[in-house]
Amino acid sequence: MVQLIIGLKGSGKTKKLVDMVRDAVNEETGDVVCIEKERKLTFDIPYQARLIDAGVYDIGSYEFLRGLICGVHAGNYDITHFFIDNFYKLVNDKSTEALEAFLTWLDKFSQQEKISFVISLSVDAANLPASVLKYQI
Repeated sequence: MVQLIIGLKGSGKTKKLVDMVRDAVNEETGDVVCIEKERKLTFDIPYQARLIDAGVYDIGSYEFLRGLICGVHAGNYDITHFFIDNFYKLVNDKSTEALEAFLTWLDKFSQQEKISFVISLSVDAANLPASVLKYQI
């Protein structure tokens, strides 16, 4: 399952994501991973969740991000949840087409591996097509 938390800066996306991380840690039996650009969430999310500072890896491309997700999963098949905060800070290409292609891949990967993905996306929902908005929570 792929879910998007969509909104403009300051709309409470990160707080909602942090609450969802806490719930996943408390309610699920598998491992929880949170990817962010910087270590701003270090004291906000429970220590049981694996926090990855993606800024160290200079991700940039969707291919790199896919590789990171697959690599983390390959190292731990017990992961049940991935949370990605400030998605557009991780990738350089902010086009709708690139986002749609990534979400299509992620949805397929999510179903295949039975992993839930929650992504916060700083953008006006009015500027997104239905193919992206179908993931909005």
